[in-house]
Amino acid sequence: MALSAADILLWGVLPYVMVVVLVGGLIWRYKYDQFGWTTRSSQLYESRLLRIASPLFHFGLLAVIAGHFFGLVIPMAWTQGVGMSQDFYHFNALFVGGIAGVGTLGGIILLIYRRRTTGPVFMATTKNDKTMYVVLTAAIVFGLWTTLASVFEGEHGHNYRETVAPWFRSLFIFQPDIAAMAAAPFSFHLHTLVGMALFVIWPFTRLVHAFTAPFHYLFRPYIVYRSRDKDRTSSAPVHRGWSAVGTHDRDNRNR
Repeated sequence: MALSAADILLWGVLPYVMVVVLVGGLIWRYKYDQFGWTTRSSQLYESRLLRIASPLFHFGLLAVIAGHFFGLVIPMAWTQGVGMSQDFYHFNALFVGGIAGVGTLGGIILLIYRRRTTGPVFMATTKNDKTMYVVLTAAIVFGLWTTLASVFEGEHGHNYRETVAPWFRSLFIFQPDIAAMAAAPFSFHLHTLVGMALFVIWPFTRLVHAFTAPFHYLFRPYIVYRSRDKDRTSSAPVHRGWSAVGTHDRDNRNR
């Protein structure tokens, strides 16, 4: 298959440019804008819709990411080697992926609706936020498009595990299989390009908070601001994080 200059640029060069911008942008943002490294939460302005939209979007997105990892990183030979037929894999990918995609899309639509119809939230929305929402929504929509296209095409549908997945894995060994990606349908090309655009702008938007999940919260001790214990002379063992607290004057009065 003869490769065009556009194929080489899009599938052999652009992915590495995206990685450089993503990593370089994260380093730059952390070094020069740590106070801006935040979700810029608007929960104080409105919480009723947020309680529904945020979990729907985030949990749906986690399922979408897991599906992409399973489909792109794990070779087809491995799943067939453990006895999983292609038809069974295809059904589960479409069923679970469809639910996750619809949930993520529903969540982002609710978030956009909330941001547009709630005055204080809309006033706090920047041009940067609007760009991020457009690109993020486009990535979700085009991903669902490829999923629905596979459903309607049935057994004649395109098997991305023979084109997109090998190309994706080849990027990590710096030998991009450009021909494989070039052979994929236009819908996969579009979804991939929008996905790369999303990662390019990622470090410069509120999406950057995804790289600072507060896992240390799981292991830090509890913080007790005021003790209501009347008996401070108990010999019972004190658990970590629950030691009694008080002021110097109060401690002197209790002696």
